[in-house]
Amino acid sequence: MRRVTRKGSRPAAGPVRLELPVAGRPEPAGVVDAVALARELESALEGDVRFDAAHRALYAHDASHYRQVPIGVVLPRTKEDVVRAVAICRRYGVPLLGRGAGTSIGGQCCNVAVVLDFSRYMNRVLEIDQERRFARVEPGCILDDLRNQANVHGLTFGPDPASHSRCVLGGMIGNNAGGVHSVMAQWHTGPRTSDNLHRLEVLTYDGARFWVGPTSDEEFETIVGRSGRQAEILRALHELRDRYGDEIRARFPRVPRRASGYNLDDLLPEHGFHVARALAGTEGTCVLYLEAELHLIPEPPVRRLLVAGFHDVYQAARQVPLVLEWKPIGLEGMDDRLVQAVKRKGMGRRAISRLPKGGGWLLVELGGESGDEVSRRAEGLKVRLEEEAPPGAVSARIITDPAEEAELWQVREASLGATSFVPGMKLTWEGWEDSAVPPERLADYLLELRRLLDAYGYEGVFYGHFGHGLVHSRIDFDLESRRGVETFLRFIHEAAALVTRFGGTLSGEHGDGQARGTLLVILFGPQLMEAFHRFKQIWDPDGRMNPGKLIDAYLPDQHLLLGPEWLPPTTDTYFSFPSDQGSFSNASIRCVGVGKCREKSGGTMCPSYMVTLEEEHSTRGRARLLHEMLRGEVITDGWRSREVHEALDLCLACKGCKHECPVTVDVATYKAEFRAHYYRGRLRPRQAYAFGWIWWWARLAAHAPGLVNWLTHSRPFATLAHWAAGAHPARPFPRLADRTFRSRFLAERESANSDGPVVIFWADTFTNHFHPESALAAVRVLERLGYRVVVPRTDLCCGRPLYDYGFLGLARKLLTRILDELGEQVMQGVKIVGVEPSCIATFRDELTGLLPHDRRAQRLKEQTFLLSEFLDIHAADADLGRLTGTALLHGHCHQKAVLDFGAAQRVLERLGLELEIPDSGCCGMAGPFGFERAHYEVAQACGERVLLPAVRSRPPETLVVTDGFSCRMQIEHNVEGAHPLNVADVVWRAMAANGALSRGS
Repeated sequence: MRRVTRKGSRPAAGPVRLELPVAGRPEPAGVVDAVALARELESALEGDVRFDAAHRALYAHDASHYRQVPIGVVLPRTKEDVVRAVAICRRYGVPLLGRGAGTSIGGQCCNVAVVLDFSRYMNRVLEIDQERRFARVEPGCILDDLRNQANVHGLTFGPDPASHSRCVLGGMIGNNAGGVHSVMAQWHTGPRTSDNLHRLEVLTYDGARFWVGPTSDEEFETIVGRSGRQAEILRALHELRDRYGDEIRARFPRVPRRASGYNLDDLLPEHGFHVARALAGTEGTCVLYLEAELHLIPEPPVRRLLVAGFHDVYQAARQVPLVLEWKPIGLEGMDDRLVQAVKRKGMGRRAISRLPKGGGWLLVELGGESGDEVSRRAEGLKVRLEEEAPPGAVSARIITDPAEEAELWQVREASLGATSFVPGMKLTWEGWEDSAVPPERLADYLLELRRLLDAYGYEGVFYGHFGHGLVHSRIDFDLESRRGVETFLRFIHEAAALVTRFGGTLSGEHGDGQARGTLLVILFGPQLMEAFHRFKQIWDPDGRMNPGKLIDAYLPDQHLLLGPEWLPPTTDTYFSFPSDQGSFSNASIRCVGVGKCREKSGGTMCPSYMVTLEEEHSTRGRARLLHEMLRGEVITDGWRSREVHEALDLCLACKGCKHECPVTVDVATYKAEFRAHYYRGRLRPRQAYAFGWIWWWARLAAHAPGLVNWLTHSRPFATLAHWAAGAHPARPFPRLADRTFRSRFLAERESANSDGPVVIFWADTFTNHFHPESALAAVRVLERLGYRVVVPRTDLCCGRPLYDYGFLGLARKLLTRILDELGEQVMQGVKIVGVEPSCIATFRDELTGLLPHDRRAQRLKEQTFLLSEFLDIHAADADLGRLTGTALLHGHCHQKAVLDFGAAQRVLERLGLELEIPDSGCCGMAGPFGFERAHYEVAQACGERVLLPAVRSRPPETLVVTDGFSCRMQIEHNVEGAHPLNVADVVWRAMAANGALSRGS
């Protein structure tokens, strides 16, 4: 698999100034020769060493509002790699930071350190012990990978953060994560990751490597009887436990979910002197984890979701103790402000519309051995809630449709992203995101927290794991002005005092990091802070493990991503970026780091990441690099940045991120904008002219299609053609049709309906020149339905291929030409119908982005439809004919991201076809992407991930249907005998076979 960045492929950083915080103040700690350090690491490790500007920029962020540029990044392959890397870094005296998915929101996953990223290689499930209900994992193991393997044995891992599809066990241990089903874990082992941890293999900065876990008196005496670092550490921990034991018992919050401070209570005798659990939640400040042994719990065979609506979120919170009596496996809450934010972002419309009436909701999941049992319990709880509440105060539904249930959980899991960059609202941040109180005090705490927010003039949604009294809330802090930052600091100090007064904790699952580290003294008092300092010193006497986080933390206003000194650069752009106040700089900070783009399967985002597993090829990575490019500190050559160009090079412009990213990061648009500036005033690669100018080349070739087909498919001319176009020799060029659709249609236009409503058919370049039969089928369908179909007399092009290569000035001219040609009809309300998703999507997306102030553009956007959409909306009652059999339906990426892919499904089902819709993501072809020599391998890997095996496995009689021209090529090139069809072909086949007539339009 092609990887843009290779070990040692780019120069390392030069001298780096180190800082070590003392009482919140950064103190100089010398300068490290990063070049020499990188060379030593490269020579000693099997894994990758990346000290280049791109990776330092990529790892400068986590999911918080903090930013610190690391010294470099190491991706170890083995435990021995980690041991060697730590030894070398120790000789240089540099800090270390262990990192997984990088989704921490307290700033604990960014630092001026050497970052050890365990997620790339050290990510296996090593063992599932069904009888003992144990699992052994490497620190980079993704939670869902563990759960999927455990589910085979009827087991699962209890804690499951919303990021379960990409978060790793090492990070979960480090932050002491919880999640939705921590309530289920509570009935077995305990709600936090630490409660489900048995043993850890750890490595200290000074090189000690050993296993820790529950420690009996006999085992303790055996260990301390030996000499060595392990004995020294355990002896010191024992002394610490004895000295501060009474204070720990008196001051530690008694809440189910505490992730603040160190777990000193796990060192107490009554808790088994459990050293592994004491090291959970230390956020990389004490040791590195090399391996973990975890407890598994039974997976309920049957689940049922009860959704209850209340007058407000406070009333919902008051019912939590009652619901807990029914031992739910999940108990979540959310308020009307969250629902409004989700609505504004256009997310989860169907799920939101079916919520029970109310201003606050509880999502209660019950589990059991049978459907009857769980249904009885759900009905019983519903009745009980209605009995306890005033008349009409509760509106509850039991969800029986698995699809609807999944949609509701997706809304809840997307909450962090859904409350970020909400249209019409201020920016929100996570500075007070994670507090928790005893569940029985939750309602009163929420009321007091709302009063505090109101006093400061802040907005903030409430949602979270109400079963454990845990509240998430992104708040519209002003972190860009001095006055705003000062107000923010006053607020979080008052909020810390408030949650302490309620017997709660600053953090319930995400950890303290830098965001709350200096507030710990409010919660725990000076004596326990002294104990925390001693605990860290025992493990990390040199203070080199993730310094400045949690203990001796940087101040909450240091190293802000933006901050008062942030002056966003202004630059003229081709696109208008209306969702970001017209600013590309604002667009570059849209990513909040939740890492949904790091999922390895499911959906479309991000195809190149799914096959390379490289951070720079994730949506998050690309967005972060663009932000760093604008900052100009690490990436210093602006729009001419080679690092950004290489990261965007493998972007397939699928627009999956625009649809699936919870904050709608739109890398396809960013890529087009970047390339327009990158190539300004200089030549592009030859493939840019070969594929980007396909409209002009196809029109020229149409004068002699037979000759062109012979030249592009016969040696040696084909070899020369592939070289000239920068195409991979294994990828055959499509064959031109003998006659274009336009020439055939215009010659026969007299036969069209003369008195029906007018519809303009959009003859895109690909269909017009290569698959005119699909265009003719679409025209026949529309005419059979009674429409008068017209085609523009002037040959027009939307410029779709131009965007991939940054020809945005030329694309704007082509779009303006379309508006000039069709503007009068468009303003009269005439609808436009086409069959190629990428071209129709151009009118629905890029058109208004490039021409934001042209009223004709907005009207054209609203009046343009893919054929399936048009049939679904404007021919809903028409008889489209009948077909029998099975069809495999694959959605073009732009069809799923910008258009309505569901319309194709509904239309084909109207024909009587039984559909199979694989979760195939991007086919990999992506227009010219799959043709280019440099991208062929990645394109093939994308196709082989799901789509191509799915097509090969179907019986020959199965119809393969996909509207995308490039999708059909990918299938034809790789599946012998496959002849994929456009929806237009299938509908016309049904009509022709049945003589179907219109029953209305």
